[in-house]
Amino acid sequence: MYRYDEFDRRFVTGRVDQFRDQVLRRLSGELTEDQFKPLRLMNGVYLQLHAYMLRIAIPYGGLNAARLRKLADIAMKYDRGFGHFTTRQNLQFHWIELKDVPQILSDLAEVEMHAIQTSGNCIRNVSADHFAGAAVDEIADPRPYAEILRQWSSLHPEFTYLPRKFKLAVSGSAHDRAAIQVHDIGLQIVRNDAGETGFTVYVGGGLGRSPFIGKKVRDFLPEAELLSYCEAILRVYNMFGRRDNKYKARIKILIHEAGVDEIRRQVEEEYEQIRGSRLTLPKAELDRIAAYFAAPTFEALPDHSQAHEQALAGDRAYADWVERNVSPHRQPGHAIATIALKAVGEVPGDISADQMRVVADIAERYGHDEVRVSHEQNLVLPHLRKDDLPQVFAILQQAGLASPHAGLITDIISCPGLDYCSLANARSIPVAQRITERFADLKRQRDIGDLKLKISGCINACGHHHVGHIGILGVDRKGEEFYQITLGGSGDENCSIGGIVGKGFSSDEIVDAVEKIVDTYIALRVSPSESFLEAFRRVGDAPFREALYAEAA
Repeated sequence: MYRYDEFDRRFVTGRVDQFRDQVLRRLSGELTEDQFKPLRLMNGVYLQLHAYMLRIAIPYGGLNAARLRKLADIAMKYDRGFGHFTTRQNLQFHWIELKDVPQILSDLAEVEMHAIQTSGNCIRNVSADHFAGAAVDEIADPRPYAEILRQWSSLHPEFTYLPRKFKLAVSGSAHDRAAIQVHDIGLQIVRNDAGETGFTVYVGGGLGRSPFIGKKVRDFLPEAELLSYCEAILRVYNMFGRRDNKYKARIKILIHEAGVDEIRRQVEEEYEQIRGSRLTLPKAELDRIAAYFAAPTFEALPDHSQAHEQALAGDRAYADWVERNVSPHRQPGHAIATIALKAVGEVPGDISADQMRVVADIAERYGHDEVRVSHEQNLVLPHLRKDDLPQVFAILQQAGLASPHAGLITDIISCPGLDYCSLANARSIPVAQRITERFADLKRQRDIGDLKLKISGCINACGHHHVGHIGILGVDRKGEEFYQITLGGSGDENCSIGGIVGKGFSSDEIVDAVEKIVDTYIALRVSPSESFLEAFRRVGDAPFREALYAEAA
């Protein structure tokens, strides 16, 4: 992973000192809340329903043992003993006191972490595939490019006050695990016919009040021109993006109103003026950054592991976990393990300080000191020996972290909702908990198969409900919480926005409604191998609407 140099340390330390002064001025009354708000937001501090929330950047989802232990220490000392991983691969603390924030940021700086640009109308945390550097289908590791984008975008003087927030994501594999088409800029690493590495570029994706799939504006962008082209896109957006209406200020609305061909023309025109300039990436600099992400020194192993095979044969719980949570690794004798933070009845994405320390110990002892955060609110151990998988599973099981349901209906993405967020219209967490309890039987989950269920507590869509196979949106109806269902969404390379099936359901009705949808799918699928999304795309929403609303008719 990238390591700070002297410039980085001075930059982050200086920002902490600056914010410490701003907090003191706010606490003394010298700054009003209106004056302080833009300052705190640029440092990741939100004022939520019950307390301040601090959002900590985890660039492209990369953690190590030292960082996890520091987060655990902060959780115990300054919060309520837990943290919450988000769909931006960040971590949030929801019970922070403002007076403690400068010291928390100082503590984070000790392990090369910060909260800069995790909020505000700026370029946010750059996200990437959580299997980066390990996936068998990887064309190139996306992390070096994500790091280059992070350095370029940090306090960029031209893009610090954009019309609205701006999000980038990079995928290094043909199978998109980073949801790049629902980002303001999505970058898919590709190779052209000459074998040169570059990017297919998508612009204008995003969810929220007006969901859009990103439009392809370039089939192939040479890797050396990554920053030039992104700068051209941002310049066009910064110039023409709306500032009169925050609901129409995202680049997706600019593209929708002006048309993708016109925006592409403007971007290409700007790009032609700046390409080949100081923003062109020298090969030596690309290589220097890539060296930080060099693969660990893997032990030469046969792909077959006797310890792993024996555990598969003798331990049903282990076999269930491997089936859903362990993925192939590009290095023989190794594997990738997903730690699902969605145990039945628990809060999706939450992790206790003790659990953070357990994962840190595993990473340090067995996993080359690497941990990833996925946008699906799980953790990933990207580099494990197959020989060590049984022992890793046993440790995770003891810590309550061995739920064998990655990608199943109970592996739910959920925002914090009205339990925490001042923007929310309805609670998300209790709905997620009740759905996991209804579908707790693992045999039933496995029979249902791959199904991505995502919940948002308001139209801002932090739970990515628009791209859930089943999406749930919390709305307020005359002071009562109701839930609107969308079907057929997907955030992968075959990206789609889910369609609303009909009127919403009350809190008491929503879990039954989900069960009716699942039962309808089971009844109409042509075989157990036909997934929910495949079946939905084959038959459309009519059978599901009939099942949900037949009695009302």
